[in-house]
Amino acid sequence: MFKTIEETMQWIHQLLPHGIKPGTMRMEWVLEKLNHPERSLRTIHVGGTNGKGSTVSFLRNIYQKAGFEVGTFTSPYITNFNERISVNGKGISDEDLIKAANIIYPYVKELENTDLGTPTEFEVVTLIGIVYFAKIHYCDLVIFEVGLGGRLDSTNVIAPLASIITNVGMDHMQYLGNTIKEIAREKAGIIKSGTAVITAADHPDALEVIKETAERKHAKLYIYGQSFHVTDCGARDNEECFDFKSRFSHYSHLTTKMRGTHQLTNAAVALMTVDYLKTYFALHVEEEHVIEGIKETQWPGRFEMLSKDPLVVLDGAHNPEGVHALAETIRRYYQGRSIKVLYASLKDKNNSVMVEEIGKTADSMTFTTFDFPKSAEANELYSLSNHPHKAMADNWKIALTEMLSEASENDVIIVMGSLYFISEVRQSFLSNELQWRFSDEKR
Repeated sequence: MFKTIEETMQWIHQLLPHGIKPGTMRMEWVLEKLNHPERSLRTIHVGGTNGKGSTVSFLRNIYQKAGFEVGTFTSPYITNFNERISVNGKGISDEDLIKAANIIYPYVKELENTDLGTPTEFEVVTLIGIVYFAKIHYCDLVIFEVGLGGRLDSTNVIAPLASIITNVGMDHMQYLGNTIKEIAREKAGIIKSGTAVITAADHPDALEVIKETAERKHAKLYIYGQSFHVTDCGARDNEECFDFKSRFSHYSHLTTKMRGTHQLTNAAVALMTVDYLKTYFALHVEEEHVIEGIKETQWPGRFEMLSKDPLVVLDGAHNPEGVHALAETIRRYYQGRSIKVLYASLKDKNNSVMVEEIGKTADSMTFTTFDFPKSAEANELYSLSNHPHKAMADNWKIALTEMLSEASENDVIIVMGSLYFISEVRQSFLSNELQWRFSDEKR
């Protein structure tokens, strides 16, 4: 059994080579041994291609303002591992992580000797989260973010009060399928019999699949643009302003620090969920809680301003839809500024499309890499770009330091790509590990 956090994390991370094993059989086997702790939880299940983390954050802040104790299960982490399992935004303590790991450890070892085989790292982390929320720190509400897809994801063992599918786009095709319809079927797999689903999916093929699944499972369906709406009131002072309307509520001039019109959609999905749970499950939330919760929501690595002078923005856009949203947000806030992009990604992403998309907005592009098993090499990314002002660098720290040192008043440095890369940059930046001096021009 584990006595230290180092032992615990070593055990969790040594499961990584077992990769991704789609299916919930191993989860169900362990949960049966534990007498199904997941059944004691009141949960919301959040799936989709983009916007999951932001939607979880909007929901958490609203319910926290209303006095609920809110658990969240998210991935990957941006700052530290413990934030993946949080209560009211505070990551699980090392002591409780050890305690939860020790509860599941004997059953995981027993599972390894069955025909089902060794569970994956993500399955073990999901089990730790469930045990923590059910046996160690019970919450009024727990919001689970899907890890990959939905139907075969390890989080798909919960019976939520409501399911959310933020959108459906082309990502993780090697696991989910090569068409929007195929991917949508995986996402729609989180829809449970008789459980309402709220979605912002707008692709006709995705909506067709979601509608068919909801109808077959007798699940009430709320569709963005039909059952609920937002009106964009414009961007001002690094905030978004919008109105929201559903059959249950109407809010005027809400503001959020989450920048970009795509965040208005994520906020709308969260608000529709709040409306539904208030109406049918008596999860009572006042108007002031909604206003304050939306206003105070922030999510690391989502168009996050790391520095004002020089202006540095961090964004974990890692698929075509995410990069499109990033490009739109750059134009919305920094029209007329000189956009300098530092880009790193994973090999299995649709980098050719993403490089072309962000290149339309960037004045210069620097391609780099980082220390991660599946990271794309700088020269691979460089070769995909036809940008007239492009460069490559094998060391992102040196590249970023040079960009910072040479930045002028009109420059906006956009650091983007893989969330693993974003996490690494963010930690280095905030710990003051990156040192730079202003150029003579700046001085």
